[in-house]
Amino acid sequence: MIARSAVKLILGVGMVLLWAGFSASAQQLASADIIRGAVSGNTVQGSMQASGGFEEFYAPDGTIRGADYSGEWSVQGDRMCFAYDGNPASCWRVRVNGRDLVWVGSNGDEGTGTILPGNPNGY
Repeated sequence: MIARSAVKLILGVGMVLLWAGFSASAQQLASADIIRGAVSGNTVQGSMQASGGFEEFYAPDGTIRGADYSGEWSVQGDRMCFAYDGNPASCWRVRVNGRDLVWVGSNGDEGTGTILPGNPNGY
């Protein structure tokens, strides 16, 4: 009896841990609503592997404003997309954890950022 109860307890705990791990990984990639809620009307300061550092304000109307450039942002499905200088948009999945963002591309994590409330630089 004791052995059977112990096995049931271990299996039960294992299932809970498996479910908790699945839930955590499922929550890592943000939905469209979470992405919009995190960035719209805020500034993100960060760095991309391919292009280096950036600091951009994401206006609610879909425009991007940086220190000496502008562009457009949108959310298409569950990806945040960026278009600069008339070039086609590039899109990434996003992980949001509080004020921290990770841009996830086809090769995995491709950049990081920190959300700054509002437009502190007046872009």
